[in-house]
This record gives sequence, C-alpha cells and structure tokens, in this order.
Amino acid sequence: MDKKIKVLVSGGGTGGHIFPAISIANAIKNKCPNADILFVGAENRMEMEKVPAAGYPIIGLPVSGFDRKHLLKNIKVLFRLFKSIRLADKTVKSFSPDIAVGVGGYASGPTLWAAARRGIPTLIQEQNSYAGVTNKLLASKAKAICVAYENMDRFFPKDRIILTGNPVRQELQNDTINREEAIRFFNLDPSKKTILVIGGSLGARTINNSIAAGIEKIPQNIQLIWQSGKGYDTQAQKALEEKKPENIKQMPFISRMDMAYKAADLVISRAGASSISELCLLGKPVILIPSPNVAEDHQTKNAQALSTKNAALMIRDCDAQNLLIDTALKTVQDETSLKNMSDNISKMAQRDSATRIADIIFELVIKNKKNGKL
Repeated sequence: MDKKIKVLVSGGGTGGHIFPAISIANAIKNKCPNADILFVGAENRMEMEKVPAAGYPIIGLPVSGFDRKHLLKNIKVLFRLFKSIRLADKTVKSFSPDIAVGVGGYASGPTLWAAARRGIPTLIQEQNSYAGVTNKLLASKAKAICVAYENMDRFFPKDRIILTGNPVRQELQNDTINREEAIRFFNLDPSKKTILVIGGSLGARTINNSIAAGIEKIPQNIQLIWQSGKGYDTQAQKALEEKKPENIKQMPFISRMDMAYKAADLVISRAGASSISELCLLGKPVILIPSPNVAEDHQTKNAQALSTKNAALMIRDCDAQNLLIDTALKTVQDETSLKNMSDNISKMAQRDSATRIADIIFELVIKNKKNGKL
C-alpha cells in the first residue's frame, strides 16, 4: 500500500494475545513501512513491556477482569471499566485510525467499542476454538472476524468469518539451525530423545508438579528441557538439587524458543491457542494439558480439536500427575506415534496468517475510504 495507514491494535494480557498482535503489526509494516501503528493494552500487564520492546508505542488502560469469586471487588472493576472507556474514546479520537484491530484481552473491549462508535471499521482476531466473551460482544460491529478454527459460526456472523489461523512469532521458523546444533545450545546430547516442557512465561502448576514428581522415572537415555516459568523456578530447582541430573536442563524462561522447538522430539504444553498454532506450523508432536483456569474451558476445546484428529495427545489437568511422565516417556520412544502426530498436526497449520490478516486490514481500509466514510 503506497499511502500511509493508521492502525490501532488492542488487546493483550498474555503472550497468546500479545505475540499475534505484534506479528500482525510487523506484517503491516512489511507491506507499508510508513504505517503508523499504536497499541492499546491494559496497565500492569505483559503488553506494557513486550510491545515497546518490539518497537511500537502503547497506551495503557486501567481495565481489569471481573472477579467471579469476590463480587464486591467488582465495584472497583466497573469504575476502571468506565474510566477505560473514556480513555479509549479519547485515544481513538486523537489518533484517528483508519482501522482498529482487536486480538482479545481486557483492553480490546473498550477500544473497539470506541472505534466502532465513531464509524471506524474494526477487525477481530479470535485465537481460540471457543470464542471469548469480549469478541462475541464486539462481533456485531466488526467488518471482519479472523479465526483459527473451523465452525466458528456458532459464535460469529458467518458472512464475516475468515479462516486465517493465528499469527505466530516469526523467529520460531528458523531454518538456519539443525536439531544437533539446537540440542548442543542447551548442553545436551544429540543422540538422546529430547522432551521440551513449557507452561508459559509464568509457569503451569500442574505441569511443574507432574515433572517434579516424576524426575526419578526419567532414564538417562532421555533428556528434558524444562521451562518452569518464573513463578516455579525455586520449586523446580529444589526438586533437582538432590540428584542434579545431567539429562535435565531447567530454567525459568527460554529466550531462544526457536532452539528449544528445534531440539524437541516431543513437547509437553498447555493448550493455549498461540502455542498450538506454533506447534502446528513446526509439526511438533505434543502432549497437551489444558488449563482448567481459563474462560469457558477453551483450552480443552483447543486440545480436543487436535486430539480427535490424532494430531496430539490430551491429558486432563486432574490426571496429569499420575499419567504425564509415563505417557511422555512411552510416546517419545515410539517413532511411529511421533511421526503420525507430526504429520497430522502439520496438516492443521494455517500458514502466513499475519500476512493474510494484514491483507484483509488493507482491503477494509481501501473499501472504507472508497465509500467515503473516513
């Protein structure tokens, strides 16, 4: 696109929302280097750090989620919501975007509502197989709804749904490194089967507890790369300090996920939408442990979309401590099972998602300008 475009991108809260948003912004910049992109996020959430690190300005809203256990605390939540709506409206008015893009998360609600109210076209990107409440509320005004799973007309107007997949971090698709190089990056042995354990940057209690409880079962011919998350780093170190096994490399956070994925013969992960999209693109066999602590139990639905097609194994959170280690050790040594899962999960990959979404954004802006609405 030759002419300058102004895009407002809103959402965040977790890496599952933030990384797709940044990928979309990068794709817009690739097509239109002089594009003016402004992010709107929630104060004190990950996006306030990650977005500026990616080179984009961001405005924070004081918005937060409702507390379903302590209803009286929601008085403060409602106050923050109304304050966020006013600030979002002020931001939309002053920035005057050509389009507003919502990727989910607390901030996207007030921002896209304010944009639609001012006649600015909006686009929603829904990562999960079960739509979030915010996106369902925003869908009636959206010009396009980009999804990662089929059959999303259960939640959204069918005529506005576009199957694009979820944008992923571009650096993960690094073809310049091989498996041996990646394994040596972690000071491990390329001749051994390698399991990558990830539970997000903050960690996943059930996954960490399951690994800690089964450390003694892990034989020397199998090795682990264990991202415990910052919140469980001390606990994980304590579980390892007695035997100090050389075949287990534990760390709170993996900065080179491209190396970690390349090294892995099998992955153990939560079932967040972004993680699943990455695994599909990379063709990685995976055992999914859906988090029970998410809205509408959407991680279970994400995992079932793969497990029913033999593209992944799923273990319920409540069963993980008893089943996870034994299942992982059996699976990683079963070449047929690994290959079948790899082949099947690869078939589910939606490629070039960020570029395809950027194309839709440009089309909407051009159409809107031709109609003389901006």
